[in-house]
Amino acid sequence: MGEQWVELYRSVVMPAHCDLYGHMNVRHYAAFFDDAGFHLMSKAGISLTELRRRGLGSVVASLTIDFRHELTAGQLVLITGAYTRIGHKSASSEMRMYDADTLTHCATQKTVEVFFDTAHRISVPIPDDIKATLIKAVVPTT
Repeated sequence: MGEQWVELYRSVVMPAHCDLYGHMNVRHYAAFFDDAGFHLMSKAGISLTELRRRGLGSVVASLTIDFRHELTAGQLVLITGAYTRIGHKSASSEMRMYDADTLTHCATQKTVEVFFDTAHRISVPIPDDIKATLIKAVVPTT
């Protein structure tokens, strides 16, 4: 984990998160990443409250999850994340899930989100002030 990656989320794998093979089911990886993702913009300096006040939001246009190591009931989860690219209407990010005790890298999610007008339900350019703030948070990918 580099200095520019920010902690977004912590949780614990519960028995109900596990499938018949005894490891966390893929749907729960997605849920943990989804919860973590809501914190990324605020960690970059953009208030979700302010976005909503301005009638803006972001929606996931695409995502991929690469599974690297299983998690089982009782393990603590840590998710870090960073923006990797800021475009005209969209922002790309990457989040990494770790076993919090060993820092074993268990999964990576890469996401592209599109900014949109919440009243008209259409994509819109990222406002200049928001874009400038997000660009400061971009980290190089490895």
